[in-house]
Amino acid sequence: MTRVSLIVPCYNAGKTLRLCLESVLSQTRVPDEIVVVDDASSDGSPAIAEELGCRVVRLPENRGVSAARNAGVEHTTGEVIFFLDSDVALRPDAVAGALEVLERDPGVGCVHGVYDTEPLIDDGPVEWYRLLHQVHWRRRHLGEVNSVVFALAAVRREVLAEAGKLDESLRDCEDVEYSSRLAVRTRIVLTDAVMGRHDEGHRLLPVLTEQWRRALPLIPLAVATVRRGAAKPENANSRAGIMACALALACLPLGLLSPALLAVPVVLVGWFVVADPELLRFVHRQRGVAFTAYFMAVHLAVHVVLVTGLAVGSLRLLRPGPARA
Repeated sequence: MTRVSLIVPCYNAGKTLRLCLESVLSQTRVPDEIVVVDDASSDGSPAIAEELGCRVVRLPENRGVSAARNAGVEHTTGEVIFFLDSDVALRPDAVAGALEVLERDPGVGCVHGVYDTEPLIDDGPVEWYRLLHQVHWRRRHLGEVNSVVFALAAVRREVLAEAGKLDESLRDCEDVEYSSRLAVRTRIVLTDAVMGRHDEGHRLLPVLTEQWRRALPLIPLAVATVRRGAAKPENANSRAGIMACALALACLPLGLLSPALLAVPVVLVGWFVVADPELLRFVHRQRGVAFTAYFMAVHLAVHVVLVTGLAVGSLRLLRPGPARA
């Protein structure tokens, strides 16, 4: 029987870690070893893991999620590594579902899953925005894909060894960078046979700050992906929506020439709202008209930060030498 090692990177995850690990212990196919890699937490998270009988690997200083995952791989022996974020609680058949996909097709080296439409802990409308957006874009791409999100993902150990360690210099977009190495070595499947409930960010400013951090390296990483010969990763957002938002921002100065010209960015914002009709319909089905209006307002704010971050991040390509990678 295939030996499965489940790794949970953990940093101050006291709010969700117990729910996460209890879901692992309740699996129809319980992993052969469960390792929590504590990234120098200060909230007592390791004690929760030890109380539930999990092995804890402690990092002496906070080094980020890539370092925690790499340490977990080094301290486990399973033929399949199941990465699980500490803010995700798995559906009882998630591990079994991942193994079924891998065992059915030896050419698949990585399988990852999607989130449930219900949050792990309901913290309000910003969390619902984040969750529904992530659920929609991942479910839209079910099947063979070019990228992996490590929040709930199973990878064959030999594939990880061939692709190398996660880049520990990246604290954001590490999955984007690693996908470009993984996709040229094996096939990747995104499936709803692996599902979990996620506790998303629930305050707007930190959500926008995170979007800014993630936007900055995206263009340089995309260029590096092309250089490696890997296919482009799946889009989380509509390209038409990104374009509409970018044009609306670019046209705002027209208002300095004449207030009437502000109609141009207003029309472009209207285009942004309808650029992804499938997303609109999905949110409306889940939460109704009023929330859909709220959703699109937050979505626009996120896109303003995304577009600005992409523009600033693109300047990194002008730097000489290694900074382009």
